[in-house]
Formats: sequence, structure tokens, C-alpha cells
Amino acid sequence: MSHRRVHRGTTDTSVPRDRGSRLPGKPQPRYAHAAKLHRNRIRSALSSPPAPPRLLNLPWWLPPEPHAPTTPNPRSRHTHPRTRTRTLTLPLGLLVTMEAGSSKARLAVACAIGGIVLGAAVVALHVAGPVAVPGLPPLDALRRRFHRRRRPVRVYMDGCFDMMHYGHCNALRQARALGDQLVVGVVSDDEITANKGPPVTPLNERMVMVGAVKWVDDVIPDAPYAITEDFMNKLFTEYNIDYIIHGDDPCLLPDGTDAYALAKNAGRYKQIKRTEGVSTTDIVGRMLLCVRERSVSDRHNHSSLQRQFSSGHGQKIDDSGSGSGTRISHFLPTSRRIVQFSNSRGPGPDSRIVYIDGAFDLFHAGHVEILRLARGLGDFLLVGIHTDQTISSTRGPHRPIMNLHERSLSVLACRYVDEVIIGAPWDISKDMITTFNISLVVQGTIAENMDFAKDESHPYAVPMVMGIFRRLESPLDITTSTIIRRIVSNHEAYQKRNEKKEASEKKYYESKNFVNGE
Repeated sequence: MSHRRVHRGTTDTSVPRDRGSRLPGKPQPRYAHAAKLHRNRIRSALSSPPAPPRLLNLPWWLPPEPHAPTTPNPRSRHTHPRTRTRTLTLPLGLLVTMEAGSSKARLAVACAIGGIVLGAAVVALHVAGPVAVPGLPPLDALRRRFHRRRRPVRVYMDGCFDMMHYGHCNALRQARALGDQLVVGVVSDDEITANKGPPVTPLNERMVMVGAVKWVDDVIPDAPYAITEDFMNKLFTEYNIDYIIHGDDPCLLPDGTDAYALAKNAGRYKQIKRTEGVSTTDIVGRMLLCVRERSVSDRHNHSSLQRQFSSGHGQKIDDSGSGSGTRISHFLPTSRRIVQFSNSRGPGPDSRIVYIDGAFDLFHAGHVEILRLARGLGDFLLVGIHTDQTISSTRGPHRPIMNLHERSLSVLACRYVDEVIIGAPWDISKDMITTFNISLVVQGTIAENMDFAKDESHPYAVPMVMGIFRRLESPLDITTSTIIRRIVSNHEAYQKRNEKKEASEKKYYESKNFVNGE
């Protein structure tokens, strides 16, 4: 008699085996009946049309309840978990079918619902017009506040900008970085005379200079020297100014009060770092030094030319004996400063490149206007700036007033200039024209040194032969010598002005602290 072993919890092996068993003759597991029911349900679902989704009378804002996942049958051929769906009844007759346990579906439903509600609210408010909601500002005020946040930040900076130099341009660059649009106020001639002394350049020339700086968006003429309450309110209301900018050097009125006290009290004042090494007072001093040097004998010229006018800044005396004629500058050139002033764009492959060269000493309105005309003749304006030695050899030992790096930054700040050659050669060669792909070489009719036209070694001989040279009519009859003559004609007034300003600048340098800035 054979004894068959029967597993505990299973049926006899004589019972016909179910197809769900892995091997024939093996005992059937205890959940075989449940697996069979699962397979039958799958076959029924595949063979019959789908039943309509079940509607739950839940609030539209309530997310579906999570369901525990169904454990798959390891012996079944269908190992995927069973999918259960729910349908929520939503407002406006919208039915959304979503899978239970799906976070993405719930997020999509929430976004759709929120969009519908927000859209309906906006439409209702638009149709009904301005509605006063208790505790909330009117709709018109909200709209104005919304548009005010979206509009660009406008900053204001004022100044005399007399004999404008790269220090002014760097201040405007820093101010522009504090906002989206820069509005500049140019102080009138009368205000400058009353507070500082007579200006060297009149208002119309100073307006040309400020408007040509590439970081300036708008210019206000005849601005007051001190920020009055009426003018400050005009800036905030008419010009939509958000902040008033000034350097870290003090700006005091004749009575000793701060010219920007009102802006500071209103919380609408921001400060930038003063550009070291240059000021209008220092430049005027260099020209006054030239005037004094011409009255001295030649045997004293060499040593005295090495003196620095503003010696109170702690500048050392240069005994190198270079004899270039350029006074020592406080300016410390760095590669970063040049990059800050430079343009990041270059000429395109088919660009028409226009070239103009010169000293560009004491960068003035005459330079700006000729550069504007030259830029209009092409797509890219390349400016060559001669070295200090070249200028001294052609215009005298007292020139240039500004050194090569100072002149380069002033030209780079002009909006009409795309690129400069620092230390350009005096003669324009064919190799230089080919290297920079120059299409046109121009020169203004107003220039200080026109004697080369009589020489055999003409610096523009090559472009003339190539047929790419053109002479432009200069819009303004202003040269560097014109500026110097203005100083000489009113020598005593500018001497007193500089003595007064030199004392205040010396005090600033002695008590100055480090200011973080660009």
C-alpha cells in the first residue's frame, strides 16, 4: 500500500490540477482560488466593454483618497498591479478621471481648477469694473502697483561734468549698474559759477559730452547744484526716478551743508565709489603748470616738468628723465578697468570698418562730433590713439595733458566708438589696413597738427593711394588748444578755484576709507 504525502493546507493531488500551477503533480498553494478569480476578472474585463466610471459625490477641492496597492499574483501571467480609477464631479460640468495614488494627476487637477477659478474671477472683476473690497486696495491701485514693479528702475545722477574725463564716465558706469536706466542732470553755468567758480566748458558742450557716454539714457539740462525738495519731487513724479546716486566724496554747499541731505533722509540715496587718480581740478592744474613752465628758462624745464600739481595726494616725484613732457598721473591703469569700458562685440564678416586716429587729448565736444560723423559712414568704428611720445614729438614737450591710458578710457566711453588701438602708429600702412580689414580712413578738417600735409612722409599716403581716404568737415571748431586758451585767458580765476578745490581734495584723501565698488 502506497502512502501519498499530502501537504498541509492543500487538497489531494488526485484533484485535477489548475493551469496556474507551475509543475504538474506539485501541491497547489492555498491562494490558488484567489489567483483563479483574479484571472477570471481580467478575462472578463478584456472581453466585455468597460463600465462607466463610478462618480463620487466629493467636494471639488478634496483630493482622492489613496488606496493600498494590490499585491500581484506571483503565479499569474499578469503580474502588473490592478488599476483602479475614480471620477470626481467638478464645477461647470467638468469630469476629471484620475488614477488613484498618482500625485501628477492630482497636481494637474489642482492647476486646472485654480486656472478656472482665477479666470472666472478676473472676468468678473473686468466686467464689474473697480470693486472696493473691504481691507484691500482698489483694483486700479493694484494695477498701478503691478505695473510699477514691472517698469525699469531709473536712477539719477547729477554733476557739473566740466572738462569731462574718464573719472566722470566711470561714475556714470557705476550709477548705471545700480538700475536699468540712467538719467543725468547737468548743472547750469550759473550754478557752477556760484558754487565752484567759472566752468571751463559751457553748458552746450557739456550736454554733448554727457549725451555721448554710452551708459547714459537721458539728460536733464540746467539741473540745480543742490537737490532741493521741489526738484527732488519733480524727479520722483515726472521722471520716475527711484534712486539718486553720488560718489563717496563729500559734496558740500558754500554754507557747509550736504547737497544730498534731502535724498538721504528720504531713503532714496545710493553711493558709488569715486574714481581715483583724476579730477577736473587736477587736469586744470596740469594745464596751469604748463603755463608756468613756459615762462621759465630751458635749464629748469626738465626738472620742473616732473612735478605733480596736486602733490598733496602723496604722489612720488618722477626722476626717470623720460622727458616725455606728460605730468605724472595718479591714475593706476588695470586690465579690469579697460575691460569694463570696452565693448564685447566685434565687427561682423561683412562689416564696413571705418578708421580714425588722433591724440584725443582732453577729450572734448569736438572729438565727440567728429566720431559721430565717422561712425555714420560704416558699421564699426575703429579709433587709433597715438602714444605720448608721438604727441610730444609732434606737438611739443608739454603735451599731452592726459596720458595714453587716460585718453584711451575717455574714447572707449563714447557711444560712437566700437574699438580702440592703444598706441596706434603714426603712419597708416597697408599691412595695418589688411590686418583690421579697414574699408575707410577718415580725418576731420579741424586738427591741431596739419603740417604733415606739406611733408613727403604723409601718414595717410597709403590709404590715399588705395582710394579709401576721406576728409570730414568738423562740426565744431574746438581743439585741445582751445581748452587750454580758455584756462590761460582766465588764469587768475581758475587759480583761485583750484586752490580752493585742492584743499578739499587733500582733506578727502587724508581721511578716505576703502569703499567697495567697481
